[in-house]
Amino acid sequence: MGEWMSRVGRVAEPMKVDFLNRSVPAPAEGQVVIKVVSSAICGSDLHIFKGKHPAVPLPVTIGHEFSGDVAAVGAGVTEVQVGDRVTVEPCLVCGKCEACRHGNYGYCEQISFTYRQGDGAMADYVTVQAPYVYRLPDDLSYDAGALIEPLSVATHAVRRADIKLGETVLVIGAGAIGMLIAAICKKSGAAKVIIADHSDVRLKMALELGATDAVNSKEEPLEAALARLTGGKGVDKSFECVGLEATFVQAMMALKQNGLATIVGIFENPNIVIPASRFVSGEIRVQGAQGYCWDFPIALKLSRELNLEKLITHVFPLDDLQKALETCLDRNAGSVKVLLKP
Repeated sequence: MGEWMSRVGRVAEPMKVDFLNRSVPAPAEGQVVIKVVSSAICGSDLHIFKGKHPAVPLPVTIGHEFSGDVAAVGAGVTEVQVGDRVTVEPCLVCGKCEACRHGNYGYCEQISFTYRQGDGAMADYVTVQAPYVYRLPDDLSYDAGALIEPLSVATHAVRRADIKLGETVLVIGAGAIGMLIAAICKKSGAAKVIIADHSDVRLKMALELGATDAVNSKEEPLEAALARLTGGKGVDKSFECVGLEATFVQAMMALKQNGLATIVGIFENPNIVIPASRFVSGEIRVQGAQGYCWDFPIALKLSRELNLEKLITHVFPLDDLQKALETCLDRNAGSVKVLLKP
């Protein structure tokens, strides 16, 4: 029997959440129990809430962007101690497959994420594996600490894209990931970082975080804006952060010859039609970016240079999880990052 009781939020069926109540067992060897202080809603949580995440069947617990205090540690845990302020890389890997043994745990054959195995962070307590627990810098708030996970996703995408000094970059989609990608591209040396979205509120925030140019593609067609901003040349690198056929095609078509598009969005409808001849005529490259692998330590260093709290637009108590998710989907609410507090 554990020392604590924990509410654990889950998506029971499309557009409906409920809570499980359960005791938290003492941590086994190599495990850490964390008392959640701040938990953020991710775009993938919204796909799950709608029942449209291509890889996550319902019902499932949710929440994987969070920070908190170490409440208990199992035998053999040396990385952290009770009372430490921490965040967690929420992946579960086997450590034994070829990818893991090469250090590429992001490609683990058995990879999963804590929330998919019943340990979502929309909860009072969560139990995780010690090697994936990271101490927060003293000057980083719990709220900013909850955003290290999306910052790591953005870090991973930008590192895969190998941004070079002086390059021109396009980011399609000014959600939290898109904004953070734009900010990191600028820090990585890109001379021009163009971000496109339909929301003026989000675009303004993206400019404050580091994008150099913002395009409201509802008001000005993206193709026309790119012709204006790049002198008709196109961009060196693009990032698709929406998950739609139209934006996938835009990310391809915006590129210069030999350009690289990185696809980050989750596609609720994965079967799309693209202009295949563009690969040959433009010698373009398209790659994906998902998750992270050794990106958390880099994101923690980066976190001091970015005002992560700027992304937070709404805060709810954990009991209001249903309302919080509905707020994220409400186009008029102006939400970017929505936090829940147990």
